[in-house]
Amino acid sequence: MASHDRRLTTYADIIGGLPRATSELQVRSLYGSIIKPTLDVILTLLVAVPAVLIVGLFALIIMKDGHNPFYRQTRLGKNGRAFGMWKLRSMVPNAESVLDDYLAQNPEARREWDLTQKLKSDPRITPIGRLIRKTSIDELPQLLNVFSGDMALVGPRPMMLDQRVMYPGVAYYAMRPGITGFWQTSSRNESSFAERATFDASYFSEMSLATDLRVLLKTVGVVFAGTGY
Repeated sequence: MASHDRRLTTYADIIGGLPRATSELQVRSLYGSIIKPTLDVILTLLVAVPAVLIVGLFALIIMKDGHNPFYRQTRLGKNGRAFGMWKLRSMVPNAESVLDDYLAQNPEARREWDLTQKLKSDPRITPIGRLIRKTSIDELPQLLNVFSGDMALVGPRPMMLDQRVMYPGVAYYAMRPGITGFWQTSSRNESSFAERATFDASYFSEMSLATDLRVLLKTVGVVFAGTGY
């Protein structure tokens, strides 16, 4: 694993201020380049009807506060290309200002945020938001991103634009980010943001149909156990 990480670093390339994986890092296998994207679309179509019904139900509940139940945020995709990622809104409408005020008043929370880019006790999250996060229902709208080719069902956790300076790896940029993946099905609340690079490098080296099926099955367990967030 260590030698694989060194190889990824060696091939790192900086273009336009963003790290981009060079051609040597691109997924050239038949599975990675053709079979995986095709299966993603097929599986997305197969679950489209129940997904729409679930999303529609929770969207009606969320919009009772008078605001848009959907949330679109810019994330980094393959080769550092930005795209709009869809989610069900799990936070209060003025989430950014709430976070800024909370971190300014709580040094411990600031340290937690700087290390993990997450908060175990996040003041921005609504009661219904906690439910859809724990069950990963808030991620279902990302099936649109999978269908459009910006994301995969299995891959690295989508990274925000301002997080690229904190990310110490390169493998992320060689793949489409995923709705689920190695990090998403791990003890993610206990890991630092920088440790995501290790998960991403591991998935890059192990990417296969068997690996993806294993992750998808594990994701089902995470959803039913309510260990998301």
